[in-house]
Amino acid sequence: MHSIGGGTGSGLGSLILEKVNEEYSDKLSINFSIVPGSTHGGNSDVVVEPFNSILALNTLVESSHAVFTIENSALNRICQKNLKMENP
Repeated sequence: MHSIGGGTGSGLGSLILEKVNEEYSDKLSINFSIVPGSTHGGNSDVVVEPFNSILALNTLVESSHAVFTIENSALNRICQKNLKMENP
């Protein structure tokens, strides 16, 4: 499970996934990834967020058997609404 908007989740996370896939190619790989969303009226805090996401998604598709993505603000709403968290 990782976020793919920033450098660590998309870069290092993708590298780790590739290495794990090489080492354990006979095992199933399932990923749960948080993708950046339209927070703050559609403007991102990080300029390279879309590029990080696209490059990471390519690695996920190449190196995983299943990828489950959830958008960041949707996850935030789920936590607030269902888990009753005021500030997740």
